[in-house]
Amino acid sequence: MAKALEFTPQPPTAQEQLDASVTDSAEALAESLRLLRELHEHGVLDVLVRLVRGGEGLSASALHLLAGESSTTLIKNVVELGKTASALNPDEVRVLGQAVSAGVSEGAKYVAEFSSRNRGIGLPELLGLLRDPDVQLALGAVFGVLKGAGRALREAGEN
Repeated sequence: MAKALEFTPQPPTAQEQLDASVTDSAEALAESLRLLRELHEHGVLDVLVRLVRGGEGLSASALHLLAGESSTTLIKNVVELGKTASALNPDEVRVLGQAVSAGVSEGAKYVAEFSSRNRGIGLPELLGLLRDPDVQLALGAVFGVLKGAGRALREAGEN
């Protein structure tokens, strides 16, 4: 009777594991290298290196990266949007947001209904909608927004 051979396979070396990973990830590695090249060309890597090292010139590097009229305008607009958003009452924004969402859904229903008939809304339908309490409430809200915006525009023009 033959004696069984004992064979214990050697685990792959670190280099073999690395080679297999590179082969499996060739496409991802190529895409990563393209991204790194773009980050380097735009100076983002330099700023990140300075950030990690905590070295000198971090503020100057960040400002240089953001230099230019379009970046300055973007930063100013973001600051102004932040000021405006912080002045809004969150409860009012929530209510109006829900109303707009419901209005979009209702509007989609009307579009589907009228486009299937291949015509728009007529005067009789419009007059009927104006008698609807929900439409009256929404129109009141829209006119309230317009009134407030008009007042703010007038006051801004006076200053």
